[in-house]
Amino acid sequence: MSNSLVVRNPRVATNPFAASNPLVGRIGDPNFIILYVRDASESAALYADLFGKQPIMSTAEFCAFHLDSGVTFGLWTRSDVEPAPATHGGGSEICFPVSDDAAVRATHKAWSWNGLKIVQEPTEMDFGLTFVALDSDGHRLRVYAPRMS
Repeated sequence: MSNSLVVRNPRVATNPFAASNPLVGRIGDPNFIILYVRDASESAALYADLFGKQPIMSTAEFCAFHLDSGVTFGLWTRSDVEPAPATHGGGSEICFPVSDDAAVRATHKAWSWNGLKIVQEPTEMDFGLTFVALDSDGHRLRVYAPRMS
């Protein structure tokens, strides 16, 4: 079998998603993450505590936080999303880096004490010490201390 390029559409002989393709505009890096939740206001209270800041926008259906990284983090009441989402929380993770193993353990203790469901106790993994909690909608929240290599 040859490693040559197979052309399915003779007008697009390169990667159809490549920025060099004149049919595709350049998109920026993702800067807005939205979780679909049962109740945006209720979820906003939890994330305000986790982030240590209040939302920059808050309605009954949608709340948004501007994070120090420049990313905007939104919470959208699932019943108001169009088109309707086909899935619920738990199929991905939101990862929170901390400075060291002691910070992982301290965050684990605080989150446990505050009632978050812990689904993975602090565990040493290839990338460092980590644990996983769930928010009330089943979204996975991973805290980790990145291992410096």
